[in-house]
This record gives sequence, structure tokens and C-alpha cells, in this order.
Amino acid sequence: MMKRRVSRQIKIGGVTVGGGAPIVVQSMTNTDTRDVRATVRQIKELEDAGCELVRVAVPDAEAARAITDIKKGTRIPLVADIHFDYRLALLALEAGVDGLRLNPGNITELEKVKAVALAAKERSVPIRIGVNAGSLPRTANPKLSVADRMVEAALGQIRLLESLDFDLIKVSLKAFDVPTMVEANKSLAGKMPYPIHLGVTEAGTPRRGVIRSTVGTGTLLYMGIGDTIRVSLTAHPREEVVAGYEILKSLDLRQHGPILVSCPSCGRAEVDIVKLAAEVEAQLLKITKPVKVAVMGCVVNGPGEAKDADVGLACGKGKGVIFKKGKRWGW
Repeated sequence: MMKRRVSRQIKIGGVTVGGGAPIVVQSMTNTDTRDVRATVRQIKELEDAGCELVRVAVPDAEAARAITDIKKGTRIPLVADIHFDYRLALLALEAGVDGLRLNPGNITELEKVKAVALAAKERSVPIRIGVNAGSLPRTANPKLSVADRMVEAALGQIRLLESLDFDLIKVSLKAFDVPTMVEANKSLAGKMPYPIHLGVTEAGTPRRGVIRSTVGTGTLLYMGIGDTIRVSLTAHPREEVVAGYEILKSLDLRQHGPILVSCPSCGRAEVDIVKLAAEVEAQLLKITKPVKVAVMGCVVNGPGEAKDADVGLACGKGKGVIFKKGKRWGW
């Protein structure tokens, strides 16, 4: 079993992050935060999918103030995404937000960061230092690699917050380029004690984005690095949550909902296994228990995989065998 990096533990609302707690799956709404009804509706969809933290964009004061009403209609902790204007962070805190995300690439002045840190400390609200490769501070050393500049930006903001006696910190280093993202997080992990949020930013549409996210996030998780994750996709954010749990399940780090084992289909299959597996997968979306289900299309590996699952279907020519906990259950 992989050994996880030891990090400090923080609380975001009622959710524990770091310090050996289960790796948290989060997402971000793509609604206009000022539209309270639409945002609440989408957050409820995310809650149903198993999302444990949700971030909302706060582009202006109206969006910040909307957080009060959004929280009334939702259960999971809310994180405000803040860029450029530190006053929006202060408004979000007044509105009752559970966490803040600040970008050190666009909020750098000491007095502004100090005002936010003091207000967040009063309310015991954590701050995520969210470094993106595409928006690094202008003061970053151009002679360094992108990964090293990302680490430098994060450590600079950490030192600033610590100088203000603030340590409710979470850090993320995100890039589209997977090797850069992996290198940066691997380097940072040994240089500070705070929990790390993982993600490949702007990963793309589901077909490509899930692959990039799995390679980047999965590599770091296998190294024991990472306390919370987001799979950033150009899709409904519900898909991000599903993909996040699949990554964790594949590494035996979390169990959430069914695991579907299905063969890739080949000339040996004597049933339409593609259609059958898709139908089973659609039904499994309604189940939250961690059950293992196998749908196999031929007699080579089918019976063995089906017996190994909690519920398994092994198909042959014109017939199939259903197994339950390794025992034949029916025809």
C-alpha cells in the first residue's frame, strides 16, 4: 500500500482536508454565481454525485453577496474563487463562505493580503494558495523553469501568510502540461507542511481531459502526494466528480459507488458487449454503494472475472451466467 505524504490538517466547513483524512473530491460550478437558483440547482447535482467541496466564481460584489443565499440552499462547503480584487474576498467572508482561493499571480500587495488573512483568521476560514502556470507573478524569475517558478510563487505566498500568523493554508500548483504539474507538486511537497490540492488545469473535453487528469493527478497520488483533487473538464461539473472518484478507486484510495469491470470487446465476443456494458453502466449511476460489477463477453476471462466480482455476468453464445459473490446465481 502506498504511503501518503504527511500534511497538516485543516477544516473547510465540516470537511477535513489533509493529515491522513480521505482524499477529498471537489468541483467548481459553471453557472453565473449571481443566479442563486441556477447555482443552487447545480450544486445539488454535484452533491448527489458525491462532491465534497465546491468552488464558485466571484467576479464582482453581487456574486460575493449571493453566497449567503447559496449556502442556505446547499449542504457542502463553499469556496470563493477570488482574482485581482481582494475586496471580493472580504465580501465573501462576510457572506459566510467556508474557504477562499487566492491567486498570488494577481493579488500580491502586502496590505491587501493582510486584510484578507486577518478577516479569514477571525472566522477560521482556510485560504488556498492557487498557483497557475498561466498566471504567475510578474516578479517570477524568468531564468527558472515554469515548475520552479510555480514553486517559488507558492512558497512566497506561504511565507507572507505565515508572517501574518496565518496557517490555515492549502496549496495548489496547476498547469496544462502534465510533466510541469507533476514536477512542481513533487518539488513543493517536500518544502512545506500544508495540504495539497491536485489538478491539471484546462484539461479539455472529457475524452482528452480525463486522460490528462488521470496521468497527472494519478501519478502524484501514487507517490503519496495530494489531499484533495479536482478533474477540470469542459463539461458539466458532475462529470468532474465522477472522474475524480474513478481515479481514487483505481488506486484503492477511496471507495465511492460501483466499480465496473467490462471486457474491451474482440472477435471472441458472441454478444453485443459494448451495448450491454453501457446499459449496465447507466444503471450503476443510481447506486452509491461500493459494489464491484463485471460484464464479460466471452468464455476466456469471463467466468473468472465474473466470479471475482460482487455481481458478475459472463456471456457466451446465446446464453449467460450470473454470479453473486462467486456463486452461480442464475441463467
